[in-house]
Amino acid sequence: MDLVHEMTYHAMLRPPLAIGAGPTGTRMVFDVIGGVFEGTRLRGKWVGAGADWLLVGPDGFGRLGVRGQIETDDGAFIYLQYDGLIQMNEKVQAAMGSASATEFSDQYFRIAPRFETGDPRYAWLNQSTFIAEGRLYPRFGVEYRVFRVV
Repeated sequence: MDLVHEMTYHAMLRPPLAIGAGPTGTRMVFDVIGGVFEGTRLRGKWVGAGADWLLVGPDGFGRLGVRGQIETDDGAFIYLQYDGLIQMNEKVQAAMGSASATEFSDQYFRIAPRFETGDPRYAWLNQSTFIAEGRLYPRFGVEYRVFRVV
């Protein structure tokens, strides 16, 4: 099995809406207010509504649940959905508290994005499996390096 880097994805988020501690963990909602996707086969921006419904469990890991849309530079629309894990260690908590960045090596931060489109130019997205590693980005952002599994 090989991995091919397909794109880098940056998203900017609003400060979290703290739902609070519930029966399955502590819920926070981060609205996505913008983002860019840059790769050799796909370039575009985040459009419309989207958010991450993050659930932090008692094990110290956050479970991401993200939904949104991409508009490519050539006019295609792509639905994006991903789940993932982020280790809520001291570096992550400090960065979230100060809206600063972490490095990719500072935490375990992995997602499994799924793309969906009706545009034949991007059918390969529908027919591929992707994984990504993430880090926190300055001013309530995230950055992902997205790889296609081949």
